[in-house]
Amino acid sequence: MRLARDGRPSGLLAALPRADLARLEPRLHVERAGLKQLLFDEGKRIDNVYFPTSAVVSILTTMDDGSGVEIATVGNEGMVGVPLFLGAATMPVREFSQVQVPGEVVRMAAEDFVAEIGEGRPLRDVVQRYVQAFFCQISQQVACNALHSVEKRCSRWLLLTHDRVGTDEFPITQEFLSQMLGVRRASVTIAAGILQRAGFVRYRGGRMTVIDRECLERSSCECYAIIRAEFDRLLG
Repeated sequence: MRLARDGRPSGLLAALPRADLARLEPRLHVERAGLKQLLFDEGKRIDNVYFPTSAVVSILTTMDDGSGVEIATVGNEGMVGVPLFLGAATMPVREFSQVQVPGEVVRMAAEDFVAEIGEGRPLRDVVQRYVQAFFCQISQQVACNALHSVEKRCSRWLLLTHDRVGTDEFPITQEFLSQMLGVRRASVTIAAGILQRAGFVRYRGGRMTVIDRECLERSSCECYAIIRAEFDRLLG
């Protein structure tokens, strides 16, 4: 398992006591997750859960016409496979999980995960707090998509992704970003153009670079700060 400079793992698992993490380590497998890789498909059995360390994963839902929209993102603050924690053995029939920024994830078999979330287990406490923050993200994102401009929503999405990848530059296509925001590609082009002309970001060849983080935060709606504060409160 890949460790940070201080000897601790990165990601949600870093919140575990050292002794528990050491006990779990033989059942944790570091893998590379590629761009647009499906971790979970609609309605499929959950055989593993994933703890991103440098990858970012989108949770999306689909409509009858085949279009999809992001309902949440998961990075190194969380896990992918929440339905298993809530007692379901399969994914919802219209929900799938896809890698939006490639990187590393830590995979854990479903049976090992279930065995470790029994009453009083440290992993249960950590994941339970994460799930509360995760639901806050979903509810805030619903409100954001209904009430705020595409430009502000784009800023919020870029800030959350910037937090998770740990670098100023990351790959993202306008097609993917339009799916994340639930808008037409033309709307994304306009919003990204405004942010680029203002000098907050640079977008070239399918790669986004955050140039001025402080100004990007000011251009975002309050939803970024609310989501970030809830994760810090529960997991910080």
